[in-house]
Amino acid sequence: MRESGILLPISSLPSAYGIGCFSKEAYEFVDFLAESRQTYWQVLPMGPTGYGDSPYQSFSTFAGNPYFVDLEEFIEKKWLTKKECEKCDWGSDSENVDYGKVYQNRFRLLKKAFAKSGIENDHSFKKFVKANAWWLDDYALFMALKENFGGKSYSLWPSDIKKHNKSAVKKYAADPKYSDEVMCYRFIQYFFFRQWRKLKEYANEKGVKIVGDIPLYVAYDSADTWSHPELFKLDKNADPTGVAGCPPDYFSATGQLWGNPLYDWDYHKKTGYAWWMKRLSACFELYDVVRIDHFRGFESYYNIPFGDPTAEFGHWEKGPGIDFFNTIKKKLGDHRIIAEDLGFLTPAVHKLVKKTGFPGMKILGFAFDGNESNDYLPHNYTKNCIVYTGTHDNDTALGWYKNASASDKKYARDYLGIKSGKDFNQALIRLAMGSVAEICIIPMQDHLSLGSEARINTPSTLGGNWTWRMKSDIYTKELASRIAAVTKLFGRCR
Repeated sequence: MRESGILLPISSLPSAYGIGCFSKEAYEFVDFLAESRQTYWQVLPMGPTGYGDSPYQSFSTFAGNPYFVDLEEFIEKKWLTKKECEKCDWGSDSENVDYGKVYQNRFRLLKKAFAKSGIENDHSFKKFVKANAWWLDDYALFMALKENFGGKSYSLWPSDIKKHNKSAVKKYAADPKYSDEVMCYRFIQYFFFRQWRKLKEYANEKGVKIVGDIPLYVAYDSADTWSHPELFKLDKNADPTGVAGCPPDYFSATGQLWGNPLYDWDYHKKTGYAWWMKRLSACFELYDVVRIDHFRGFESYYNIPFGDPTAEFGHWEKGPGIDFFNTIKKKLGDHRIIAEDLGFLTPAVHKLVKKTGFPGMKILGFAFDGNESNDYLPHNYTKNCIVYTGTHDNDTALGWYKNASASDKKYARDYLGIKSGKDFNQALIRLAMGSVAEICIIPMQDHLSLGSEARINTPSTLGGNWTWRMKSDIYTKELASRIAAVTKLFGRCR
């Protein structure tokens, strides 16, 4: 079956209070997707973000981003007033997220709503807390302690609690000093998941499926690493022995230094990948399809010495391979997974992707280097793949064309059969839609014909990323009709 969808992060939705969230605008976007005859809405990871604001560096792999909680529900419940929300300074540019101001104001309002809620006595809240205690207790305490220690990384906390000693955890958890903060973080998670499930249910009823995104790694400064050090390659002081990244490539001459702790795969295998099974099970509940980022790390992963300033001097080590995916099928059943198989790939990685049967990704932004055997050119595709004009890590289509070399531009025009760059954006979308790939996903920025100002992320850079937002009046019937027309033309209507 041929299908298509749109890639748009939750944070990029328009909304009243500084950042996209599960507000009425999210429901309007679902309506827009349905009117455009799209089958999928692909989002980025939805975990709570920290330094750098990257959704791929989250404080928890199980928790949701507090920024995405819709404040309007608290206004309706009279836990907040509209005036309290409107008088906050959310930033001067409605098309960009000001994370500093969002952080200052969102948490203040969420805490105020919690204080008025009396949520501790709510039956459904208590049920949620009990059902999710296996991750929620550690996350809530982690965040409460982080506040108490001035936002510092847990690596800088006192030694006993840094190492998650049972006696220290018990002492801090029992301290009344932290009880309100712990309960507040539970409150936020309760509403995050309640609102998200309501939005997903609405999307599914409209015929729209959600493609979620799971990073391979978790952040070092996270509740996951802190509460389960045995899962990672850490020394006796709970510091990493090596960190994740990738070697020099298309994106960066010195490689990408992500800094995530590496998994102790031997330990995971001994447990039957128990933690991973919980992690994936949670994702399969949240999303209809799960995209696994940096899929090649399951075949072999790049180990960079801890403390190195770049990723140039790492080395490859073997990952769990097909045994991991056989375990998923055995314990969790069949689920729809997309393998993010980009970057430096070896024959062994291609073999692993083929063994799993998962579709890989084809990015048209990588296609036009003049090499007719380039895997990203549509005449080289097989059906079992997902084609994108670009991802969150790429420039927009128009941004790519503006910055490409003269020879790459000419090759792209010749391949697309166009005479000038002004036709490039729509021609690229038509090329993706017309390919044999079973699914075609187009970033919203490309449907809107936006340039580099709308780029989501530039890998290996800090600052200015993850900030782009749509204008509030963007969902026009004309745009929906245009997208629906090209979708129907190439047989991708749901």
